Amino acid sequence: MSWANQSSASEFLLLGLFWKPQQQQIIFALFLIMYLATVLGNLLIILAISTDTRLHTPMYFFLSNLSFVDLCLSTIIVPNMLTNHILSSQTISFPACLTQMYFFTLFIVIDNFFLAVMAYDRFVAVCHPLHYTTKMTPQLCALMVTGSWVISSGNALLHTLLMARLSFCADNRIPHFFCDVAALLKLSCSDTHINEIIINTEGILIMITPFVCILVSYICITTAVLRIPSTKGKWKAFSTCGSHLAVVSLFYGTIIAVYFSPSSSHSAEKDIAAAVMYTVVTPMLNPFIYSLRNKDMKGALKKLIGIFFSFEQRMDSKCHKGMS
Repeated sequence: MSWANQSSASEFLLLGLFWKPQQQQIIFALFLIMYLATVLGNLLIILAISTDTRLHTPMYFFLSNLSFVDLCLSTIIVPNMLTNHILSSQTISFPACLTQMYFFTLFIVIDNFFLAVMAYDRFVAVCHPLHYTTKMTPQLCALMVTGSWVISSGNALLHTLLMARLSFCADNRIPHFFCDVAALLKLSCSDTHINEIIINTEGILIMITPFVCILVSYICITTAVLRIPSTKGKWKAFSTCGSHLAVVSLFYGTIIAVYFSPSSSHSAEKDIAAAVMYTVVTPMLNPFIYSLRNKDMKGALKKLIGIFFSFEQRMDSKCHKGMS
């Protein structure tokens, strides 16, 4: 049975960010700049790590995967929102809405798992430095990344299939700028009891478990660092975790504000503002957080930019020779 036959609503209206007419052009330009910065920043991180052999370590392997997921997360949402603004259209078809919901759920959960995996990597590096290479083997790293993708894909597929069986008979206006699970459930005229049970059990479990693992990892890291006698040694140990801890705080801070705060404190504007943080702002900031605080990453980026400019100069010289 096709999706169209399962719902009397063939399309939805994404009401967006509650833009005022006089603010539309400014906000459009702002989101376009943030998206371009997200694409450029994350692509540079991926290219720098892949081209510099010094960065072929577990930590940077996980970072390149995180950058790829951040890039995808922003790409499934922002271009559609900007396109709708250009075309003065708020509509999105039911299949397209479910597809966007699937990939949003997929990438947000993978982000969650990758942050936990990176916390474990920092735990091993700080607490068991002599055994780091034997514990963090390429096979284990690949297994953790693959497992994150498999579990996240299954979770996203489950929520999408449960949503596809519902009917949407009345209001088709989504007070959001993308197809969020919670926003869609509020519009359904079917019994959403099963969906809510899955969200409140499996959904929360799959988000809370990595968060608990991150907390435990950093408690162990803090305990180990405090045992280091020299102040310089403590600072060096904490600095290796600073970037990751900043990203974790930014990501989970907005997630907790939206999904774990009292329902009485919720409003559409607050939820949308928080959603902008973890779908647009966080993917844009992550490359800057990791590169600005990391000497190896800054060196790799300078090397990559140098290669680009030298290639451009060679191409220019060839063009001049060809013209002469």
